[in-house]
Amino acid sequence: MARSARWWMALVLVGAVAAGATAGQAGAVKIIAINTSPRAGKTTAAALTAVLEAAKAVDPKIEVELIELAGMNIPGSAAAGVPVPAGQTDDFPKLAPKLADPAVAGIIIGSPVYFSNMSSLCKAFLDRCITFRKDGFSLRDKVAGVVAVGGSRNGGQELTVQSIQVALLCQDMILVGSGKPSGRAGATLWSQKSDISADAYGLGLAKGLGQRVAEVALRLAAK
Repeated sequence: MARSARWWMALVLVGAVAAGATAGQAGAVKIIAINTSPRAGKTTAAALTAVLEAAKAVDPKIEVELIELAGMNIPGSAAAGVPVPAGQTDDFPKLAPKLADPAVAGIIIGSPVYFSNMSSLCKAFLDRCITFRKDGFSLRDKVAGVVAVGGSRNGGQELTVQSIQVALLCQDMILVGSGKPSGRAGATLWSQKSDISADAYGLGLAKGLGQRVAEVALRLAAK
């Protein structure tokens, strides 16, 4: 089976785990990953799948879900109060309640790297998150992690991670990195010919990030 096919199967597996989780399971801790790539099911989705699989492995109480923003219409201008043009859809209002749900303890944002920074879809999504600040900081104290996938080893992944983290700090979220032993700010992966499976270092960071998000989320849930 080709590497890309294996990653897609892993992605389907994570979706199945999320769909099959028992609704309202006692003590469940939910972690959501948001893929802000305009291409669904590609390398950023694969990286987030690795993060979620690692989070799920920490404790049976962890429930995970991957949300693809590809194909959604999220006009960033609405964050500035500009009305959505007549006839144009806005998918953000349907997404917001899911993220603000108190049952969601962790949110992981993943973006491909374009010109050393986040995707335009990611920026629009983060801008629209102003609604959570207006709603009494409804993302406050949720654990946050960031993943960036670039086309070269040093293609702007760290700057992308930091740019997204700054936006999440404005939400009063609790940011974590990849944890020990790497101790990096986030997961930075290298896509080689639209495939991240050969990037052992980056996948290690992704797994570490998933574990760290899950560990901190569990600790907070236990308080």
